Amino acid sequence: MVFSANPLSLSVPEPAFESWLRDSGYLEILDERTTNLDHHSSYSSNNQSDKKTTTTAAASSTTKSSSSSTITSTSTINYTLFALSFSYLSIIFSLFTLNPFAKLTTDDFSGNTPSWTVGFIGSFDSYSFPSTPSQAKLRVHENIKRYARNYATLLVLFFACSLYQMPVSLLGLVSGLALWDGVRYCSHRWNLEAYPSLKLTLVRFAQCATAVILYCSSVQIATFWAIAVGYAVMLMHASLRKLSPSKQSARADGNKRFLQSKNRG
Repeated sequence: MVFSANPLSLSVPEPAFESWLRDSGYLEILDERTTNLDHHSSYSSNNQSDKKTTTTAAASSTTKSSSSSTITSTSTINYTLFALSFSYLSIIFSLFTLNPFAKLTTDDFSGNTPSWTVGFIGSFDSYSFPSTPSQAKLRVHENIKRYARNYATLLVLFFACSLYQMPVSLLGLVSGLALWDGVRYCSHRWNLEAYPSLKLTLVRFAQCATAVILYCSSVQIATFWAIAVGYAVMLMHASLRKLSPSKQSARADGNKRFLQSKNRG
């Protein structure tokens, strides 16, 4: 019996296939594929450990007492827990060593803000712990590009909340803004454009006064806490949020369905 040639049946090496997914923009499929491969490897390792434990228990039942079998099983469980803990810690540590803004551009702030409910927050199934440091890096870089406007809004919200908790800092910030508004008013009122030296002196004085006001009102502390909390929330959300499908054309959607079926297979 003769079969017709099928180009889709050709085997593609895993590194080449993942490189093509990355270059073609199918990052969400690459993210899902990494998770599935990790689950498959974990399942295989668990089966192998179970088989080893069963074999050891059968051998020990004929040569040793049942207590040695229990010790072997306990040591296997402890080793598995240690390996999982070490893997999770390495992934968490990798988040603090990467630059989350490496692929961020100014064009990412010019688009429309993604939906807060469907796009940014999503459902419970939209989150999972990254399987490898490379997957965490991929998620952080892509999610920060997609939700840059959402993260910026959260940063402003955290800064406003910190100022609300520190009324003195809020008063100092308002005083600094009022001071510069007064400088602008005086510059137009007295036509200081014709006297550059006098205008420069007034600007220098306003800069020194603003620095003293902000320092005495502890605005830098409110700014530090807002940036720290905003950065932590951004890093946690970007690493846990699965990559959602981006907008593709009709042809790309067809290719995407094929890739998803290949990924499941």
